[in-house]
Amino acid sequence: MSAPLSIAVTGQSLIRHDLRAISDPRLDEIAQILKASDVAFTNLETTIHGRHGGWPLKGSYFGAAAPEVLPALKELGFNSLALANNHAFDLGPSGILSTLEEAAAQNFLHAGIGVDKRNAAKAHKKTFGSRSVALIAMDAGPGPSFMYADDASEGRMARPGINRLKVSRVFDLEVETLNVLRSIQKRFQSSALERANYAQPENPPDVDGKDEIDFYGTVFRRSDEALRRVVVDRHSARAQLSAIAEEAGRDAFVIVYLHHHHWEPNWQQVPSWLREFAHDCVNAGAGLFVSHGAPVLQAIEIYQNTPIFYGLGNFLFHTEKVEKEWSPPEVWKSVIATCNFGSGGRLEDISLRPIVIGGTEALSDPERDRLAFPVLAGGRMAADILDDLAERSAGFDTVLSRESGIGRIAL
Repeated sequence: MSAPLSIAVTGQSLIRHDLRAISDPRLDEIAQILKASDVAFTNLETTIHGRHGGWPLKGSYFGAAAPEVLPALKELGFNSLALANNHAFDLGPSGILSTLEEAAAQNFLHAGIGVDKRNAAKAHKKTFGSRSVALIAMDAGPGPSFMYADDASEGRMARPGINRLKVSRVFDLEVETLNVLRSIQKRFQSSALERANYAQPENPPDVDGKDEIDFYGTVFRRSDEALRRVVVDRHSARAQLSAIAEEAGRDAFVIVYLHHHHWEPNWQQVPSWLREFAHDCVNAGAGLFVSHGAPVLQAIEIYQNTPIFYGLGNFLFHTEKVEKEWSPPEVWKSVIATCNFGSGGRLEDISLRPIVIGGTEALSDPERDRLAFPVLAGGRMAADILDDLAERSAGFDTVLSRESGIGRIAL
């Protein structure tokens, strides 16, 4: 019979500053919560600028950090990191190699990137107490194909990169509107080769010529109603699910992580494709599913006795003050969730500690500088965070209670 296991999960850690020089009891409170669990997990929302160097491959949203941020996360209490996300390739293959090297040097359980596709997709395992814990991490984009890892083939070298869950965005349109787009396409597209030119660095998407068109990289499909859909590639999903089933079959506790930026117009709404894929992961053997991307807190679901965190928002969020897109207050509120599994691996309960990223003072006064770390929320703020999360999670049949500023999901 499996031994009990506790896992603390947080929002993403977009970290650019070493926190170890900070002496603040509020930061110590956060560290105590993380260190109380067997596994403390976050997503490293950056790439490491280490000995392999690298070059910025983005404009405004470029992000890289010095190797010192990893021992800072370790000292804070984290021992497990997902490395698959939209910033992992910001320094190119060089950043991938440096991040792998530094994460291994700090002895983190880590997954989601690799020197090639096979290694990026591989589950990594570590023993905590007497439990073997496997981590599988992936990214669903959107992003250019060159940021994803690839294996070597004849005449083509391997590419270090990210473990990819391949998805595509399809717009359903009524036939009249689709025909307008088709006529525009015919007017300006001189040849099939031009279509391939504008698809670079991607390959042109495959389309059904009767019912679909590729309009300069975006697929539009004939339908009875206008609708945007995100479609998970079956072959790509099958590979990820097989890896989950393989590790679960070896009696490992499997943590599955997915990063994506296919948000709904309401950031806090859970996309239907994400829920379907999360359920598939649990059915394949995942013991815990965690997702990040939308920088806000989303619903929690308990499916087949397995916790699914559809979006935990932020934990560390070292952004520039001029970036006004992060001004909504929901961006700066989240929870630390501690999942307790009993003997046999069965989920017993989840405790939820509300936090404010950057401090409560900056949340109420935008002119104040934000702290470089989150603080525990209290009083009305804690109640509001938990009540909002409870309301959103109720739509997934999750019952969340609160007591003394702490949320609880009991099974």
